Amino acid sequence: MSFSDLFGSGEHLRNINHFASIVNLASVDGEINEKERVLLERFARKLDISQQEYKMVIKNPQEFPISAYNSSEKRLERLHDLFKIIFADNEIDHEEETLIKRYAIGLGFSNENAEKIIKRSIQIFSGQLNFEDYQYLLDK
Repeated sequence: MSFSDLFGSGEHLRNINHFASIVNLASVDGEINEKERVLLERFARKLDISQQEYKMVIKNPQEFPISAYNSSEKRLERLHDLFKIIFADNEIDHEEETLIKRYAIGLGFSNENAEKIIKRSIQIFSGQLNFEDYQYLLDK
């Protein structure tokens, strides 16, 4: 039985893969500490991950490798999805910001590009657009 058979398809499977990527990043420096565990539980709730799915992913995060994409558009789409999840509660904390930077690098962005994209995305998702950007988006 494959993972897709266990988790279904579509949006929920994508959420499982996102969550697994986040778990991989959190565990990359060894064991997941309590602070990371709290953050992972928050992401699991935001992604509608069941307790059973959570346990399975935590137990074997390497079963779900981070996919690097050749397409910049695909990488941005993944980051966009994660930003929507993070901002579901209308805020981002330092731990989430650190984790999303690691995720961006795991997707294939350079350190410099990851920082630039994340800074700008936080401005966009938190509603801190300047007038020129606001006007540009309205005119599009």
